[in-house]
Amino acid sequence: MDLPVDEWKSYILQKWSLLPKSIQVTISTAETLHDLFLHSSPLLQPEDEMFLKRLSGGYLVGKDPDASLFYREKGNQKFQAKDYMGAAVLYSKICLKDIVRAQTHGYPERLQPKLLLRKAECLVTLGRPQEASQTVTDLESSFAAKPTLSASQFQILQRTLCRVKVKVQEKENLPEIFPEALTKTFEGVDLREENEQIPGASSSVSLHIDPLKGRYLVATKDILPGELLVKEDAFVSVLNPGEVPLRPRGLESKWDIQVTNGDLHCHRCLRHTLAPVPCDGCSYAKYCSQECMQQAWDRYHSVECSLGALLLTLGVFCHVALRSTLLARFEDVGKVTKKLCGEMSNQGICLPESKNPVQTLKYDLGGEGDKKDKAVETPIPGCDINGKYERNYNAIFHLLPHTENHSPEHKFLCALSVSALCRQLEAAGLQAFTTDLKPTKLKAAEPPVLCAELSVWGVAMLRHMLQLQCNAQAITTIQQTGSKESLITDTRRVRLATALFPVVSLLNHSCSPNTSVSFIGTIATIRASQLIRSGQEILHCYGPHESRMGVAERRQKLRSQYFFDCDCPPCEREKQRPSAGPGRGAFRCHRCRALLQGDDVLSCSGPACMESVSRDLLVSRLQDLQRQVGAAQKHLRNGRLEVAIQLLLGCQSDAESFLSAEHSVVGEIEDALAQAYAALGDWEKSATHLQKSLQVVEVHHGPSSVEMGHELFKLAQVFFNGGRLAMSEDVFNC
Repeated sequence: MDLPVDEWKSYILQKWSLLPKSIQVTISTAETLHDLFLHSSPLLQPEDEMFLKRLSGGYLVGKDPDASLFYREKGNQKFQAKDYMGAAVLYSKICLKDIVRAQTHGYPERLQPKLLLRKAECLVTLGRPQEASQTVTDLESSFAAKPTLSASQFQILQRTLCRVKVKVQEKENLPEIFPEALTKTFEGVDLREENEQIPGASSSVSLHIDPLKGRYLVATKDILPGELLVKEDAFVSVLNPGEVPLRPRGLESKWDIQVTNGDLHCHRCLRHTLAPVPCDGCSYAKYCSQECMQQAWDRYHSVECSLGALLLTLGVFCHVALRSTLLARFEDVGKVTKKLCGEMSNQGICLPESKNPVQTLKYDLGGEGDKKDKAVETPIPGCDINGKYERNYNAIFHLLPHTENHSPEHKFLCALSVSALCRQLEAAGLQAFTTDLKPTKLKAAEPPVLCAELSVWGVAMLRHMLQLQCNAQAITTIQQTGSKESLITDTRRVRLATALFPVVSLLNHSCSPNTSVSFIGTIATIRASQLIRSGQEILHCYGPHESRMGVAERRQKLRSQYFFDCDCPPCEREKQRPSAGPGRGAFRCHRCRALLQGDDVLSCSGPACMESVSRDLLVSRLQDLQRQVGAAQKHLRNGRLEVAIQLLLGCQSDAESFLSAEHSVVGEIEDALAQAYAALGDWEKSATHLQKSLQVVEVHHGPSSVEMGHELFKLAQVFFNGGRLAMSEDVFNC
């Protein structure tokens, strides 16, 4: 939910429509963000704030002692139904984090041995045998120093302790699980040689600027596929709360048992966790550790804590905007404030369309040339006076807001949302901003002093909110669907957080990029996905990819969100051949298997076949087939494998009679058959169907796509489980 909730959007749009025409014109033609904020903010009336307060009341983020009883009861129900994952999440909402925290909160001494034993078992299950072994040692020392148990209790505990010791030894002797080892490997990978002028980037790239396309990165030498080009921690990130519904009035229970991203991931580092450390002041923010909680509190959550419901109502973009300005306090705040007060009134700041495009059209910052070749007249936006790109608030500030391209209604919505947030900061007496804050002096008990010119920071937040439409980076992760207890599980890519990356934002778009991006927590890594020759631009995909949609749809999406007409090579090629023939969702003739062509009535493209058929009839047949596939997948999830296979084989036969071999439904059927045979342990048949599914995925998404990589990984696992180790290795080496 990037923008505010629908109710607030509708309310503000209605308010806009009722404004006098003269005020609408004044806001629409405001030349600077300062003017836009200045003209919009006074229009926020007390009744508007009351409406927003009522909306925010639908989100329960405060502490409530009665909630623990509710979540414990619901957790018990999940546990009895053997939904252990769901039970763990609900228990974690109660608030005591884990065994260590239980010990520090007065857990009875007579039960401490049992608690330590449970801790050792948990550590074994989590794959942390060294810590488990240390816990066992501590427990044995505790027995020797202070025996508090009866003889019978001691014997029971001793037997359990022996079993745990055996498990620890087994874990210590097991090789590390491949995905976990791979993740640790990627976490430890650093740039081979970091760029001296672009922190977080490889020395293989340089920063350039163009009057039309702005800043961009170029290869300074040939770059091989897989080479790490950027490794950057986000300047700011906010966890995407997921679909958190507003609580309707009149419900029997005011608490929600829905599990969202906010329950499963640390709100600072985004690490997955089932036993989060909750904020002491609110029930929404949760962290993977005490350290993460303290860092978040020190840097921004001390201000955000009481505003949780309001921020959920105003959306992620507003939240990122606030957090960006809060993080600016940890830099030279006097310099930042001067920049905000001075440069924000400069209408043409940093725009590529500047009347003086010759300011510095090229920076070979990563090259080996002489220093005299790097001399500049005016630094590239985001760089210091020495031409070094700053991965700090200065770089964030210089991201373009594209104010002139946003609709007046959208700018009004953003301005009033930020105004409401600023008034809440004032009303709560939150001392959010200061002019002399130093990170080393920050203490949770001594909040900084409120800046007298809160409106200056309001304009900054408005700027960031407008920037985010074009510059926000979605941090994604692979999420498992289905229960872990199920025989069949699948995965999907989901949006985990919204972030700003100063270096990643330098990359321009291509519908067929030469890089791929991945995330570990808040860290983005960008690698070359193909050979990039020296002098070629480093390109990233903003979402619309040639393998996923046609040129018209791609260009429309890019124009509406990013305000440019894409002229990358794939778009130019497709524009020149608009009638290249049937797509990948084509029907084919049931007689001769040739593709069908046409509009309402499709005719066979075979040279000697006169077959024709109504499109409506084929669409109806396709919908019926999709329903059958859905029914088969339901049987598959419920463990009725034989029934599912029979249904899927029937679907496969039906699909072959009227769908092209590249149709997405054909791939879906083959993938489901691969899952079913894998669940039965028939790895040979599973691999056969998975290879057919791979052919469809490659046609739809391309050989270098993330989707293709995901399917290849599945195929390698199937070969490995079937004992075909050489073929599994070949898949990874292909």
